[in-house]
Amino acid sequence: MRRHFYLSDDLDDLEQLEKDLERQNIERPQIHILSNNDAGLETHHLNQVESLLRKDVVHSGMMGFLVGLVVAAIPLVVAYLIGISETYLWVPVIFFSVILLGFCTWEGGLVGIQRPNRHYEKFERALNSGRHLLIVDVKPSEEQRLHEIITEHPRCEDVGLGEPVPNWVIGMQKQWGKFIRWAP
Repeated sequence: MRRHFYLSDDLDDLEQLEKDLERQNIERPQIHILSNNDAGLETHHLNQVESLLRKDVVHSGMMGFLVGLVVAAIPLVVAYLIGISETYLWVPVIFFSVILLGFCTWEGGLVGIQRPNRHYEKFERALNSGRHLLIVDVKPSEEQRLHEIITEHPRCEDVGLGEPVPNWVIGMQKQWGKFIRWAP
């Protein structure tokens, strides 16, 4: 997969572009719009970036988890070095380490919720000026179709490539969409 970014000023054009992409079998879970105009996105029925992914919660939470692994290892190492296992049980030390790991992960998430997603940070100025970011994830076989459709929409400005989403994530989004349509 490759992730393409496009900026546009026109939600009507983005709505038509999304329909054109879907007609060419680039499915809805592969297309996302990031904008500060949530009401406009809702009115135009555009596929928005999930609110959790607008912030850096996932990345910062992972960083907090990695820090937590190091911090959680400290009580275990200290307990081993001072010989606590010979006189007491390991359960309180392990429990304390798990609490430290959870706290560091939680704290990382709290830090991340205050920041924009690091993948979208470079577009902050454009988003704050009222523009909208179109994000399209395509397979190499779909690249040509994407470029053909984008050329029909001259108001979309190509602003580069980004880190792709794993195929399994898009697959899960497709299956979730099927389930939602099927479920009562």
